Amino acid sequence: MSAGSVILVDDEEDVRLAAGQSLELEGFEVTCFARAERALERIGRGFDGVLVSDIRMPKMDGMSLLAETREIDPDLPVILITGHGDVPLAVKAMQAGAYDFVEKPFAPSRLVDAVTRAADKRRLTLENRELRSKLEKRDALESMLVGRAQAMVSLRHRIRTIATTDADVLILGETGTGKELAARAIHELSERRDRPFVAINMAALPADTIESELFGHEAGAFSGAHRARVGKFEHARGGTLFLDEIGSLPVGLQAKLLRVIEDRVIERLGSNEIVPLDVRFVASTKEDLVDAVGKGLFRDDLYYRLNVVSIVMPPMRDRMDDAPRLFHHLVNEAALRHRRAVPEVTPDILTRVAARDWPGNVRELRNAADRFVLGLGLEDMPLAEREASLSEQVDAFEKSAIAAMLATQGGNLKATYEALGLSRKTLYEKMQKHGLRREDFAAAEGR
Repeated sequence: MSAGSVILVDDEEDVRLAAGQSLELEGFEVTCFARAERALERIGRGFDGVLVSDIRMPKMDGMSLLAETREIDPDLPVILITGHGDVPLAVKAMQAGAYDFVEKPFAPSRLVDAVTRAADKRRLTLENRELRSKLEKRDALESMLVGRAQAMVSLRHRIRTIATTDADVLILGETGTGKELAARAIHELSERRDRPFVAINMAALPADTIESELFGHEAGAFSGAHRARVGKFEHARGGTLFLDEIGSLPVGLQAKLLRVIEDRVIERLGSNEIVPLDVRFVASTKEDLVDAVGKGLFRDDLYYRLNVVSIVMPPMRDRMDDAPRLFHHLVNEAALRHRRAVPEVTPDILTRVAARDWPGNVRELRNAADRFVLGLGLEDMPLAEREASLSEQVDAFEKSAIAAMLATQGGNLKATYEALGLSRKTLYEKMQKHGLRREDFAAAEGR
């Protein structure tokens, strides 16, 4: 196993050879350069090693190389080799950000010791960066797909796993469950995040122009095509192409889409030229595609090609414990969007929110949050009718009231049972009865 990478810069060949051999004997992978300019070409923010350079060199000297390196990555350790009598210059280099300096003539062990310590520091820096990056991505995903219900925890885990691959994805879910949001999350967590995310609602494309919209066309390809046009597929090159409501694609175009997905090439209308297509396909549907295949409305080969990896978006009825927390989140979003002060969300309001069925899922809940922020209240949204016994209705109300208060109190049990007028033991028993967990309502800062 390598002890680490070292870039060694010195215009004196004998110094390069001696220092390089000393480091290689200790397990370091050493790349030597006689000129600082050449070494600079190999240094990037992701370089996992240490830079060792002489200070006094023709053209770009060690001090200039230090300054350029710190512009690229201020955390990359730079060790400077100084001549006898250059200690004041070495002190100046340390003040400018050098990790250490070694004075000529030096014992090999002195250089090896300095490089070993610098390599350990670099390794720790990169590990911390990677951890910080993962935490930032985790926080970003949790802010996009809010919820503590097990269905949402499992969904986020699946998205994190899928996003790092380049597999095509089929997202299944009812209207309003956040299928496009999940597609965007996959894109943002992937290596394609800096490239385009192009969303196409297949159900909204006019039937007479859908092929041109997707594939583009050359000038004169059809009546009215006065100039060439790049289609949605080409526009997404390098990024992610989200095909929303894929079940609405006309059967006649499904064969063409299948070829695009399989071969990753397209042809504009009116052209015989093959255009390579580097994209990731993410499709979504609220329909049962298996049923559509059985009825001859959707090609089975396209279905199986799209369904390499699938994600199921949970409806609100399967995550009702999330409703109070999610409403809080959506109210804050709505206030920011409408430039309004965030109104007080009382326990009574959260109880009403938790008692609804929300058949329109998160989209309906978001609309309610918008109306609430705009001062329209929730009174215009009657409770959904339920065919349930009195005891079932009482249980449902009790569960929603406790969940709402837990959300209001950020999971603080003492504050919750005091606000509800219950004993600690009674609250625990009722939480156990209704499957409520304190950690599902814990305040964000307490996580």
